[in-house]
Amino acid sequence: MGKSKYVITVTRQFGSLGRPIAKRMSELLGIEYYDRDLVDQAASKLCLPVSVVDEEEESARRQVAASPFSRMVFPLGKGTSDTQDKIFEAQQNIIQFLAEKETCIIVGRCSDFTLSEMKNSMHIYIYASYQARLEHCIRDLKMDEQEARRMIHEVDEARDSYHMHYAGYLPDDKNHKDILIDSSFLGIEGTASYLAEAVRRKFMLGGTVCVK
Repeated sequence: MGKSKYVITVTRQFGSLGRPIAKRMSELLGIEYYDRDLVDQAASKLCLPVSVVDEEEESARRQVAASPFSRMVFPLGKGTSDTQDKIFEAQQNIIQFLAEKETCIIVGRCSDFTLSEMKNSMHIYIYASYQARLEHCIRDLKMDEQEARRMIHEVDEARDSYHMHYAGYLPDDKNHKDILIDSSFLGIEGTASYLAEAVRRKFMLGGTVCVK
């Protein structure tokens, strides 16, 4: 494997299998993977229970800027709690620290925005059709259909609001992504292998991805 350090960020729709795909990518590439660890570290840094961090983080105010210039006037949005803003700042610091320290994959947490200026980075968005996500929630997450539909709607809305609020654009904005991929096309293993190979080509890493 090449010696150059790089970082992959993954944002995803709820139910699109983004997390297991990112985890599998980390295994195929032999690099670190960070997801909920970021919340735990932010909680520790702020001396807050993890549950408080989760609650504050997932309840971003639904105030999508009507003007593209609003973010310049209110870079952290309007009306968010001081705790939420501190959590976002703490997570930004943690993400930057991890990116400077080692090659890794970071899922969510506006990591694509935080590392947008990083030279050796690749930003990926994973999505799937509504039906594919619904089937995954029912089959793999063991939700009933009504609960699955509610969760897809609520989590998508919360993530879009959070990302727009802090990053100033939606998670699936192609202007801020290098790859957008429908996970239902190749499934977890196929998508992870495809993306891992793209990473190798992008950063000129030797060899090919070995599927175990």
